Amino acid sequence: MTWNSTMSSGYSSLEDDSEEYFFTARTSFLIKPSGKPAVTKDVEKEREVRTEFSREEIQQKIKRYNSLTKDCLNMTLSPTGVYTGFVKVMMDLRRPVTVRDGQRAAGGAVMGEAFYLPRGVNNTLHISSENTVKQVIVALLNKFTVADNPAKYALYKRCRRDEQVYVCKLADGEKPLFLRLLAGPDLDTLSFVLREQSGEVMWDAFSIPELRNFLLILDKEEQEQKEAIIRRYETCRQKLLEAIKEVGGPS
Repeated sequence: MTWNSTMSSGYSSLEDDSEEYFFTARTSFLIKPSGKPAVTKDVEKEREVRTEFSREEIQQKIKRYNSLTKDCLNMTLSPTGVYTGFVKVMMDLRRPVTVRDGQRAAGGAVMGEAFYLPRGVNNTLHISSENTVKQVIVALLNKFTVADNPAKYALYKRCRRDEQVYVCKLADGEKPLFLRLLAGPDLDTLSFVLREQSGEVMWDAFSIPELRNFLLILDKEEQEQKEAIIRRYETCRQKLLEAIKEVGGPS
């Protein structure tokens, strides 16, 4: 199963997730500096000195943010004080996901297929300052038609300081757009990554169809590995036979 163009990278809105506006090219959030490689570290969640600002302060920060952005993904302040804008999230999933295929089982549940989502796929969400990390995770899964429990996933923030890359898990109640506003539009300063929850895999959290799909994927990968090993040894065998033939040895 492969991604079509609407799945690989795109724009969606929490206000109206059903409408497609435009698609953005995949980009690399972090580029390693020349000479010294980037080092990824898990650090304790950092707290901002201030978490609330007046309307005037927010307006000033939005004006500065919009003056720095280069992709026209501006923020907009409403008369109510709520502001809207865009966040880019990189999908970095290591385990297979279950994607809804639209068919329904006998009990009425939507059937799905499990497969690996290509790592590094980016998605752009249009959200408001009121949307939480948990809501962003749900919106991302809905965008990619992932049927898995959102509790299996976590949103991380990634930032670069002094040629070091720091990764920090965000709490469900945090506001990604607020963090984006404070950091500015530079993705080296701050970027968001969706990953599975860290720690040991809780297999009992998966449904029976999901587990069966995982077994099918493992069986397929095992068979592919077997075939690759057989081909490699067959190639070596042929080369040895050719070498023996060239020196005139016994066949």
